[in-house]
Amino acid sequence: MNYSVIKLTSSADCDALIQLAGKEKDDLQYRKTTVTHQNASFANTAAEVEADLISTNSQLGALTTVIASLPEGDVKESNITKQKKLELKAFLLNQKKENYGVIALLLNEMEQATIDTQIAEVDAFVLAVQNHKATLAA
Repeated sequence: MNYSVIKLTSSADCDALIQLAGKEKDDLQYRKTTVTHQNASFANTAAEVEADLISTNSQLGALTTVIASLPEGDVKESNITKQKKLELKAFLLNQKKENYGVIALLLNEMEQATIDTQIAEVDAFVLAVQNHKATLAA
């Protein structure tokens, strides 16, 4: 972007802007570190959740088949209770998949790319101010 640095008339103003931009860059770097750490965590969690969900769904399918063939009684009721627990587990795993899985990973990767772009723009701003400052009388 072409910044209106020509309107800056003193080195002190340039220094103030450079200092503010430095603070902004530090904040962005901190956010990038956090997002990068989350990405690593989300990648691991996504694999774990997917494996657990596949296993849970397999168990649920098998149990549903077994329940259909059982006569009414305590054994059938016990298996229905197990089925409900597995359905809840599958529901919770699907929620976790949304919040910490591949979807969250991709959103965080997008956020990381956005932060990288912002850092590059802050660097361009600082360079523009520094270049203008060099043209000002001391």
